[in-house]
Amino acid sequence: MVRLGTGIGWRPEIADAVERMPGIDWVETVAENVCPGHLPESLLRLRERGVTVVPHGVSLGLGGAERPDEGRLTALAERATALGSPLVTEHIAFVRAGGALTASPRLEAGHLLPVPRTRDALDVLCENVRIAQDALPVPLAVENIAALFSWPGEEMTEGQFLYELADRTGVRLLIDVANLHTNHVNRGEDPAKALAELPLEALAYVHVAGGFERDGVWHDSHAHPVPRPVLDILTDLASRVSPPGVLLERDENFPAPAELERELDTIREALATGGSRREAAPVEPARTGAPVVAEAPAPVRERLALAQTALLSALVAGTPAPEGFDRVRLGVQARALAGKRADVVAKVAPELPVILGDGYRPAFLAYAQRNPMTGGYRRDALDFAGHLLDEGRPTDTGARAELREWWRERSGPRPRSRRPAVRLARATRRVLLRR
Repeated sequence: MVRLGTGIGWRPEIADAVERMPGIDWVETVAENVCPGHLPESLLRLRERGVTVVPHGVSLGLGGAERPDEGRLTALAERATALGSPLVTEHIAFVRAGGALTASPRLEAGHLLPVPRTRDALDVLCENVRIAQDALPVPLAVENIAALFSWPGEEMTEGQFLYELADRTGVRLLIDVANLHTNHVNRGEDPAKALAELPLEALAYVHVAGGFERDGVWHDSHAHPVPRPVLDILTDLASRVSPPGVLLERDENFPAPAELERELDTIREALATGGSRREAAPVEPARTGAPVVAEAPAPVRERLALAQTALLSALVAGTPAPEGFDRVRLGVQARALAGKRADVVAKVAPELPVILGDGYRPAFLAYAQRNPMTGGYRRDALDFAGHLLDEGRPTDTGARAELREWWRERSGPRPRSRRPAVRLARATRRVLLRR
């Protein structure tokens, strides 16, 4: 078991601050945001100082009905090797649905969605985890996610589901205590019960993050300070086991470095309090058996595919909610997905909010209601721009011309040349074609 210590999520916005922070033993970076051949200088400097870097994947969709994509697995493996990481992590979630198993268009959620805690879903997840383990050069750990809604007809609690997953595959667990709090508020689940049911010896490390509550729903924002209830769950966990590592996550709304350092100190205090309780009353860890993973039968994958596609279609394409789901909660989740989609598109294509001004967000949210994402966010940005141009928007001719040029520059197989002679030839060709 790798002892990681205390860490923080590395993000470009706080890279300099992270390098200067005292007591940082390791960092975690979003795997899809780094390129093995062009690693950020900040991460290289941290590695040279002996700081461990762990790639954290968000796009495998291990809980999806399809087997993990070989290309995504190869990319994750390359990042682990380039960073010299002792392990890699992903999520117990599905992020896309549709496709060959359902003979329907592929849909992308753009976010982590919960898998049903059923035997069928567990069989598929276990096989997918095994496939990922075989493809990766280092051990895999998987994370419990936050959810705004529950699946009907679930057969296990979260703790039971995670226990069986670890027992059957030998996979390590990344426990996010903020997500346990989210599921407590949103789904009425007892975090203490979940912790009591976990195989503590399978723990790889722990995530701690903040969020906010609105209208009785907890949003796992990663953009707010860590609240006391999350710290209390961390203390409870530390009273049961000494976590090999603990990491503070912050993705947006970054505070001053001093405030991040205070949050890390608060996390250390919660760990120390839990450690004192553990020493006074040790908890006997549960034991897992040898990994045993059978191949999930095709009908099981097909059933799960149909269920996940129906749910995702309701969330991103406006189709009716599947039977048994809380329609109000699905509405909250659908709005959250559209909002996140608008935010990420604005990051990968920052020119769009500049060109469209205050009209960007309402225009994108209206577009998202009728046009589900079928590819990545860059493709989504191009499709959105193309949609506006097809409708003759924006109405301001200058902004529309600027948007059209932006779209043309990026929609071809290669960037459009900016050399005057090439641009003149291109303009001449357009005029001749119009004739």
